[in-house]
Amino acid sequence: MTSHDVVDAVRRATGERRVGHAGTLDPLAKGVLVVGVGRAATRLLGRLTEKDKEYVTRIHLGVRSTTDDGEGKKEEVPVDEIPSEDDVRASLHRFSGVISQRPCAFSALKLQGRPAYRLARKNHDLELAPRQVEVKEIELLAYKWPWVDVRMVTGPGVYVRAIARDLGETLGTGGYVEELERTRVGPYTADQAVRVCDLRRGGPLTQSP
Repeated sequence: MTSHDVVDAVRRATGERRVGHAGTLDPLAKGVLVVGVGRAATRLLGRLTEKDKEYVTRIHLGVRSTTDDGEGKKEEVPVDEIPSEDDVRASLHRFSGVISQRPCAFSALKLQGRPAYRLARKNHDLELAPRQVEVKEIELLAYKWPWVDVRMVTGPGVYVRAIARDLGETLGTGGYVEELERTRVGPYTADQAVRVCDLRRGGPLTQSP
């Protein structure tokens, strides 16, 4: 289910046409998607896009993906020496703070007025220009080759898939996002969220904290 699908579901559940969201979730991701219903709420969504976001992700090392997630074409990477936990932890630390990040080619980022993923489908060598973003917290939760579980808090514009890709390149193993969950957007957490299936059954919208 895409973020647009969620917006459509909210429109049908509420009967309100003015519905928007505060930041796209990847199709394979799950978690918090803040949705504004009505003119007043949708006008506030722009402020939320600038708020911190928290993610928990599982990264698969030893493999590259054309989309930096499980949807893309995979390529196994020969690994002479499996990285230690200390290696992984030290490499993750390099992504803390203000960093230069090359966005994922398969993304909704606009390029020449079109979503980058549409251009990437025609040009597999498409590379977007790096930009400055901020990773405010990054924490290794667990590591057992080839899986790395990470929690991070990011500022706006950070691509978790790009961090997985770049972590793999730093370690010399390749890597992509196997699982991704957004657990918080600004003050809004998963505990406050309403499942789309519950909305379809006529359940209430979540209340502001």
